Amino acid sequence: MLIDSHCHLDFPDFAEEREAVVARALAAGIGRMVTICTRVRRFASVLAIAEAHEAIFCSVGTHPHNAAEEPDVTADELVRLSAHPKVVAIGEAGLDYHYDKSPREMQARSFRTHIAAARRTRLPLVIHARAADDDIAAILEEETAKGAFPFVLHCFSSGRELALTGIRLGGYVSFSGILTFRNSDGLRAIAAEVPADRLLVETDAPYLSPVPLRGKRNEPAYAVHTAAVLAEVAGMSAGDIAKLTTDNFFRLFSKVPRSAAASA
Repeated sequence: MLIDSHCHLDFPDFAEEREAVVARALAAGIGRMVTICTRVRRFASVLAIAEAHEAIFCSVGTHPHNAAEEPDVTADELVRLSAHPKVVAIGEAGLDYHYDKSPREMQARSFRTHIAAARRTRLPLVIHARAADDDIAAILEEETAKGAFPFVLHCFSSGRELALTGIRLGGYVSFSGILTFRNSDGLRAIAAEVPADRLLVETDAPYLSPVPLRGKRNEPAYAVHTAAVLAEVAGMSAGDIAKLTTDNFFRLFSKVPRSAAASA
């Protein structure tokens, strides 16, 4: 079994064939999927997908792109919504200085709010980090000093120092289809340094389809291609990387039951 620890099944890209996408994922051996919330005000639609499928779980949170849309989201609200059995993570939240779709100070405030919720619930915080390595690292250091919280640096494409900081603070590092890209030698070198017990795989679907499916809409079934490259990087077999990343997932996303039947 493999697990897609990060996808966006509520996005319009999947609206016309969501059931088929889920079925293909299950047929490919993707035993669990976590569909990630990007706007708390649209959480109900994310949760509905998770409630409709035994193998799908979800998060609750505000993406940094949308921080200016949802300045009133509080840690209390996140904690309350996360009590639902299908909600297994907080986020995604973080900093994105590449697109700067929300003012940076609002992104940072939202990030810290989500950290507070992760600390209180002990649910993993799904961290979005793009072109903001130094500020992400600084906030992680400051907030961890107040009290540790579980987290994952999702769809990792940042620099080595952020990966090492995240690992030192107890975090996990998740790799997407970017790991398979021809020009990702540097990222593969970082992946080779990540301790085996901190590795995860994801798709970030519908984005970032892995080689050999570049140019197509991504979907959870395609996690197998990223896992294959991660296995090569780690010097492991496909079966071993599947077991490793699955074990890591259940350790971090501890609210997800191992015993749930992987069925639609």
